[in-house]
Amino acid sequence: QRGMTVAPVVANLGPLEALTLTPNPDEVEEVFTLPLAHLLCEENQGYTHFRTASGYGYTLPVFLNGPHKVWGLTAIITELTLELLVPGRY
Repeated sequence: QRGMTVAPVVANLGPLEALTLTPNPDEVEEVFTLPLAHLLCEENQGYTHFRTASGYGYTLPVFLNGPHKVWGLTAIITELTLELLVPGRY
C-alpha cells in the first residue's frame, strides 16, 4: 500500500512470557520470537527473488529454518536491525 508509514521499535521488554500481547488479528496472525543467534546463523538467512511481468525484478531477505518463515516487510526490518545491532556479523 502506498503512503503507508511503518515505525519499527526495538526494545528490551524482559521475559516475553510475562507479557500479555493483543495484536490486531487483521494484521498479525501469530506472535513469536527467534533468538538473535538463530537470525545471525547463515544457514537461516536467504533471499527471495521476484520478477514482474514487465521484467522488473527485486530481491528481498527471508529468514528460514525456524518454526516460522520471516519474510516481507518484517524480514526487511529485521535485516536492517541486524545490520545496526551487530555490524560485521551480519
